Amino acid sequence: MDFYCVAQEIGESLTKQHKTVATAESITGGLIASTLVSIPNCSNWFLQGCVTYSNESKSDRLNVDNNTLIAYGAVLKQVAIEMAKGIRETAKSDIGISTTGYAGPAGGDVHNPVGTVFIGISTENKSTAYKVKLLGNRNQVRKQATILALLFLQKEIALL
Repeated sequence: MDFYCVAQEIGESLTKQHKTVATAESITGGLIASTLVSIPNCSNWFLQGCVTYSNESKSDRLNVDNNTLIAYGAVLKQVAIEMAKGIRETAKSDIGISTTGYAGPAGGDVHNPVGTVFIGISTENKSTAYKVKLLGNRNQVRKQATILALLFLQKEIALL
């Protein structure tokens, strides 16, 4: 699937609805933001992207609960939700989207093995996260997580 086509549709939908989006990325390392800014006139609907790889940056920049990070780590549904909500609120955007997960080759555990990704989406009315399990090497997992995040974002925009 072509990242660019999905991003273009997202831009068109956000433009029609006069809505904005901001990204908070960990596992995808800025791939979502990079894909979105490849669309001409994205400054009309894309406000900012933030790569928060460390727990400290998730807490400091996105207001993710530090106690959650210490107790459970960064790869958690609740963390993805808090990241998405945090970027939405700090960027003053209509939608916040986030990613956190284990790209490999190391990391993960029995419950969340390598390839586990949480994609968070936050709007004014609701915040949720999707858990997906992806296969492949580190870069394949990151690219798959990016396209899934864009597809979930596209779906959420259609519901606004």
